[in-house]
Formats: sequence, C-alpha cells, structure tokens
Amino acid sequence: MANWRERISADPNICHGRVCIKGTRIMVSVILDNLAAGESVEAIMRGYHLEREDIQAALHTVGTTALHAL
Repeated sequence: MANWRERISADPNICHGRVCIKGTRIMVSVILDNLAAGESVEAIMRGYHLEREDIQAALHTVGTTALHAL
C-alpha cells in the first residue's frame, strides 16, 4: 500500500494527538484492539464505517513505528 500515510493523521486538537484515521476520530489503537480481540476486518469496517485501506494503513503505521523503535 503505497499511500497509507495519506489515510493517517495525528492532530493535537483531535483525540489528544493520538494517531487516527484521517477525517475521523477513530484511533489506530482502537482498530488494533479490535483485531487483537478477534474481530474480522469486515466487522471493523462495518462497525466503524471504514474502508479496507484504512485498516491496512493502521497496520502499516504500527509496523513502521515498530521498525523504527528497534
């Protein structure tokens, strides 16, 4: 996914600066928590009105963060 950064934002005025799906108040951590709890991508998409690319962008964000943390 080449343009995943276009789907992610971190604005200090939205959700205390936590990383969110751009244009929403849905934090990347909420998506990850749902995936960790066993929710399917489809269920998350329906429940939060997201696109598959939003979920993929959330995963890319965490992957990039983890890579740079090492």
